[in-house]
Amino acid sequence: MTLKKIRLELARDHDFPQGSPEHGYEFVAPLDGAGHIDVQGWRAHQKDCRVRRFWRGEDDFHGHLVHTPGRRWVFHYDLDSEPEADEPGYRFDSHRFAVGEYVSITEHDGVLRTFRVVSVA
Repeated sequence: MTLKKIRLELARDHDFPQGSPEHGYEFVAPLDGAGHIDVQGWRAHQKDCRVRRFWRGEDDFHGHLVHTPGRRWVFHYDLDSEPEADEPGYRFDSHRFAVGEYVSITEHDGVLRTFRVVSVA
């Protein structure tokens, strides 16, 4: 298990037909050798598992990667402790975080968006 900094950028969608490097997330997570988030590693390094949401024209959101009951991974932001501020990752428990892979996140506005993994360092 190694802590990795993962960058996600908005994939192609209706509003951004080419995708967008100005919309996305950077977060730190423990990944196993296959590129999956390691729950035991997360338990040992919860405070280090930070997230930054960047969105052109908006202030950055900063928070943590959190593992909730029911095996769900969410981005929980420090600016608001309300549950609706959380942004759950779709099937983050089974996704592989490797360059070129795609993942989806339900953002705070309730819209499910797809992001491309552009770096894992």
